[in-house]
Amino acid sequence: MATPNNHKKSNCEVCGQEFCYTKLFPVRLIQNSIIESALQKHPHINRNGFVCYPDLRELRTHYVEKLLLQDKGALSSLDKEVLESMQSQEVLSENVNKKFDRDLTFGEKLADKVAQFGGSWKFITSFLAILILWMIFNSFILYNRVFDPYPYILLNLVLSCLAAIQAPIILMSQNRQAEKDHLRANEDYCTNLKAELEIQQLHSKLDLFMKRQWETLIELQKMQLELTEDLLHKKKK
Repeated sequence: MATPNNHKKSNCEVCGQEFCYTKLFPVRLIQNSIIESALQKHPHINRNGFVCYPDLRELRTHYVEKLLLQDKGALSSLDKEVLESMQSQEVLSENVNKKFDRDLTFGEKLADKVAQFGGSWKFITSFLAILILWMIFNSFILYNRVFDPYPYILLNLVLSCLAAIQAPIILMSQNRQAEKDHLRANEDYCTNLKAELEIQQLHSKLDLFMKRQWETLIELQKMQLELTEDLLHKKKK
């Protein structure tokens, strides 16, 4: 009884390990530019052989790395992160808010809450109400027992202290927001770069597929012409 194809085994041309055919990819179907780049590192590769999928991802990643080096001259940490995600097939995008909020200290959380409350209508209305009550009590209600008579020097001191404290707290929150925007920009760059590289790989695969389909069609047409010529030749006889 014949052995099913999915149980047949062959060796990987890169690592040399034995795999089932279902875990191997034909070398002849790999993009020519990737093969030429791989031959510089692995000159023993047989174009009629097979490559396991981990090594195939490594070859593609190495080829993309060469392209980035030719284009940029040097790879940044973000570029290296994208290449590692391509090789390991990991999802690169992540929720920036969750990623950033994981490492917040108590002071940073407090600064965010103060800045959020200080920039709301609730703070404006409540603070305005306190100011009006302060002036009413010290002008009309307390009479001779006022603790801050007009021109409300104590009130001015409280307002100055509040502004002096509130300003750096709001700046802390804005700096953290700027860091979050910078992190989001980095995440967008990595995601866009990986998407662009993957799209280039897909275009290369489609071009290779169309080329092989075209070659197959040409071979079929040649066979049809040969059969037609044979039939005409037999009829003449």
